[in-house]
Amino acid sequence: MSIAIDRVRVSVDQGVADVRLVRADKMNAMDDAMFDALIETGEALKRDQTIRAVVLSGDGKAFCAGLDTENFGKMASGAPRRNSDLAAQRRTPGGANRPQQAVLVWREQPAPVIAAVHGAAFGAGFQLALGADIRIVAPDARMAILEIKWGLVPDMGAYTLLPGLIRDDLARELTYTGRIFSGEEAVSFGLAARVSADPYASALTLAREIAGKSPDATRAAKRLFEGARTWSRQDILRQETLEQVALIGSPNQKEAIMANLEKRPPQFSDPA
Repeated sequence: MSIAIDRVRVSVDQGVADVRLVRADKMNAMDDAMFDALIETGEALKRDQTIRAVVLSGDGKAFCAGLDTENFGKMASGAPRRNSDLAAQRRTPGGANRPQQAVLVWREQPAPVIAAVHGAAFGAGFQLALGADIRIVAPDARMAILEIKWGLVPDMGAYTLLPGLIRDDLARELTYTGRIFSGEEAVSFGLAARVSADPYASALTLAREIAGKSPDATRAAKRLFEGARTWSRQDILRQETLEQVALIGSPNQKEAIMANLEKRPPQFSDPA
């Protein structure tokens, strides 16, 4: 399976979707076409029951350098009231406008998503990386919540994604200053799982490992992680039980047991 959309290229192999931003001449900066491509790609993958893990990366020298600078020129030349159109944009049932959904669609994937970050991940690009479940970064990657440089606030889901990853005071410092930090710093802050000299290769290796596990269990685990961000303690405990009851004795759970007992690779079925 392969998908080719302007700005994004996707290939799927053995349950791993390799999603690559392909606007290398602009360091994968986001414009309207990139927003559309990310959403269209993400929505298509959400419907594909064969997907067991996703790798999100950028072509060329950077993961994503942020918002296309042409957009800043338009902001500076237009009357401020024209920007009321942004607030009036149609929103998803979850409350996201189009730029926000370009990020949040990756958190909404049923399967785990791994961002492989190299080069620059500024502003919108940094928020796109936050949309993944896991981030693997190059040690010398350059990352920043850069919106303050342009007189703006991060508005692509950062305030829903940062809490739980990073201390509140540090999140505020990075947001108020826009300072650039390295991949190694990102790991120390809690913003990335680990550094790698080749984050793309490491992300693919991890994705293949995840794809080899029961897709029913990994999807259930992701649902629990996402729900636990807002559920009460009582609801979390109840949902843990409900997910476990649904898994116990299911075909893929039986296959996990038999594969372990027989010391062979498991052969899991795609979710119904």
